[in-house]
Amino acid sequence: MSSTQSLLNYSALASNIDINDVTHFLLELDALKRVNRRSYVTGTTRLENSAEHSWHLAMACWSIAELFELNINHEKLLKLALVHDLGEIEAGDTFLYADTRTDAHVEERAGIARLQAERGNGIANLSEVWEEQETGSSRETQLLRVVDRILPFLLNLNTNGKTWIESNVTRSQVAGAHAFIKDSFPSIYDWLAAQIEFATAQGWLIDG
Repeated sequence: MSSTQSLLNYSALASNIDINDVTHFLLELDALKRVNRRSYVTGTTRLENSAEHSWHLAMACWSIAELFELNINHEKLLKLALVHDLGEIEAGDTFLYADTRTDAHVEERAGIARLQAERGNGIANLSEVWEEQETGSSRETQLLRVVDRILPFLLNLNTNGKTWIESNVTRSQVAGAHAFIKDSFPSIYDWLAAQIEFATAQGWLIDG
């Protein structure tokens, strides 16, 4: 028996699944590629999209977890990273320093509920996993939040502060948004603090 035949025969439920439903859900997920963020992709003049950020987030979380030998559930961590931005299909991306950021979770949660109910969705606990990354306090969630802040910061550093400059972001805004990292990951926080000073000296952040 070939590997393909083995796969098709693996589940007795396979004959009851409409592949049109499966592909419908896959295209629903594809919509995340249309959501542009504020960060610029390094080496280009284009904005990063949320699907790219989700991939980068998952890979970065995995690498850091392995490198620092963190006592976490890697499967859970990667699932949290992959669903992290799915609500933006409905809500769009909300800039970290936007006044409306505190309300973004409302539309995002509605978007996740819609995806959960879509035909062809095989992830029974999609809403539960998303809620964990949004409101949970597990070690996996803590790491996810740290890395989620690091990545756009890193892109800004490597594009000469382009997004910060365009949006008149201040040093105090960036310092405040990353302050929580001091307790959960001190070595990364120390690096961030030094880079904030550097960015301010370069004129990429308003010294205010």
